[in-house]
Order: sequence, then structure tokens, then C-alpha cells
Amino acid sequence: MTLGELRTVFVGVRQYEPTETNELLDFVQQRYVMGEICILQYRDLIRELEAMGARKPNYLVEEGIAQGNS
Repeated sequence: MTLGELRTVFVGVRQYEPTETNELLDFVQQRYVMGEICILQYRDLIRELEAMGARKPNYLVEEGIAQGNS
């Protein structure tokens, strides 16, 4: 699957054009988890999207929450 094909599938499923590359990154991850694309396609698409500036969110967990303390 190419990036263009991914965009077309995105529009078909979500019914709107992606406004940023992070939306496509999330979408390709969902498609991979659902078994709709293989690992090779996933890796290629992730690399291409990251080269365009897409980034996964940086989750910060507070130390007390991570240890189960309130």
C-alpha cells in the first residue's frame, strides 16, 4: 500500500481529508492492529509518515500514578 492509497482508504472510512500526518499515522497503526496491512507495509508507511513530520504522542506519566499512589 502506498501513502496515496492509504489516504484514499482514510477518506473512504473517515469521510474527510486528513488535516495532518499524525492522523494518517494513527490510521495506519489501527489498520495494522486490525490485520488489514502487513508488517512490511506498516513499516514503510510509518517511515514515510515520520519523514514527513508525523510523531507519536509523548505520554508522560506522573511518578505517583505510575506506582499506584494517589
